[in-house]
Amino acid sequence: MISETIKKQAQSARNASIELANLSTSQKNQVLHQIAQEIREHTPSILSANQKDLQEAKALLDAEKITASLYQRLVLTENKIEQMALNLESVADLEDPVGKMLSATELDEGLELYRVSTPIGVLMVIFESRPEVVIQISALALKSGNAVILKGGSEAKNSNRMLVNIVVQALQSLDYIPNESIQFIESREDVRQLVQMDQEIDLIIPRGSASLVQNIQQHSTIPTLAHADGVCHVYLDAEAQEKMALDITIDSKTEYPAVCNALETLLVDEKFSDQALLEIVEALHDLNVELRVCSQTKTRLPTTHTVPLYDASEEDWHTEYTDLILSIKTVSSLEEAITHINRYGSQHTDAIVTKNEKRAETFLNFVDSASVFWNASTRFADGFRYGFGAEVGISTSRTHARGPVGLEGLVVYKYKLYGHGQVVAEYSQGEKNFTHKRLPTTG
Repeated sequence: MISETIKKQAQSARNASIELANLSTSQKNQVLHQIAQEIREHTPSILSANQKDLQEAKALLDAEKITASLYQRLVLTENKIEQMALNLESVADLEDPVGKMLSATELDEGLELYRVSTPIGVLMVIFESRPEVVIQISALALKSGNAVILKGGSEAKNSNRMLVNIVVQALQSLDYIPNESIQFIESREDVRQLVQMDQEIDLIIPRGSASLVQNIQQHSTIPTLAHADGVCHVYLDAEAQEKMALDITIDSKTEYPAVCNALETLLVDEKFSDQALLEIVEALHDLNVELRVCSQTKTRLPTTHTVPLYDASEEDWHTEYTDLILSIKTVSSLEEAITHINRYGSQHTDAIVTKNEKRAETFLNFVDSASVFWNASTRFADGFRYGFGAEVGISTSRTHARGPVGLEGLVVYKYKLYGHGQVVAEYSQGEKNFTHKRLPTTG
């Protein structure tokens, strides 16, 4: 049973989406700049709200009810808040994805068909931990002309409420945009009801743990765009440059281990230098990374080394740790590395380190993941770093959008047909013939 309150909320989002779809680029950009200004002006209030969340989370951390990585994802700083404002401004600077003429065809003289990009409509985004997601999603939704209903994790409730209030306050200051364009819900019961409203909500984007994503996919009647896990790999090829291999491994694992594009399994070719492998192992240990290794990797390291190594299990190759834990496996060839990634990976992000261009291209072509890198950290798999301004999430789906999803992933298209009284009977009876002539989409 869906409550009247939830019905009205979803319907108001639908109504708002129609108005949003028809805003001009300058109007949408003005909204984004207004939110950025409000964010900066309310920095002390945001930090105060975040401090309440951190106090509650610290008690849970001490009781071992949440992980240290989840706690870190909750933390907001002045720099992070400024980054939110900069993200809004960077999205405003991006090309408007709505209203682009994607194709044009003359069906017959005076009968012209245009395919034009248009917003998806109403999004529902469910996320955990990171409160800055409120601003990232709001920016992309508004610029792409979509209304959005946000559901954040209870661990960040104070920060989320404050940020949503600031966004709505910015909307209220501009009389041409519906206040219902950005909405916020907090209860699981609201989510349970909304995921059944496929007449009002067009796409659900869950961002968080595999269990969250799977739960939404199992219970929703609405299309879902997401990735369940981030089991990312770096493969150190036999021809990898040793210093580069070290730097990319360290960055991929330790730059921010709590996120989905962090390295979880390091694959090392058996012909890669044992000494260089030892230096990587020691560097990881110095950075407090727990190492779970295969038996062959153990035998490659000198018996005199002092780094504690734990035996990797079959389960480790499947595991997204989002913590300072890393699995290491020795492989006999590029082909074995690719096979391992395609079997155990999550089709998120995987990288090869090598000087050999041909082997790199083989890796990039045969690894079946949304993002594949040559000589670069897996941490580059991010909407902001890809130049999207921000991202609504990362998708490992094979339909609609894949990888970091920015503005282009939030639009679809419609067909517009311009005629002069033509009817199909004229063509079916042979009185007229189609020309199907391609027309220019610019100029």
